[in-house]
Amino acid sequence: MRQSILTRKRNLGQGMTEYIIITALIAIAAIGVYSMFGETVRNQVAGMAQEMRGEDAQDEIDAAGDAADDATDTADTTVDLGDYNDTGSSAAD
Repeated sequence: MRQSILTRKRNLGQGMTEYIIITALIAIAAIGVYSMFGETVRNQVAGMAQEMRGEDAQDEIDAAGDAADDATDTADTTVDLGDYNDTGSSAAD
């Protein structure tokens, strides 16, 4: 009886650990995607809000396109560990 209770608690702990690891990986992936496409998404949402108010949103649409182009250029850049400090300072600009 006591053996089965300990085994069940151990299995529940293992399941919780796996859940935490999966949640952390999803959060890291979401942060990466948002850092790459965040500006594009914000501009698209701003454009939709302008259009829903009945106003012209061409400026926001253009800004979203520019942000998407910038994200594409960043993604096309080949980076290795030797470029780590250079990449970090250029991304902050």
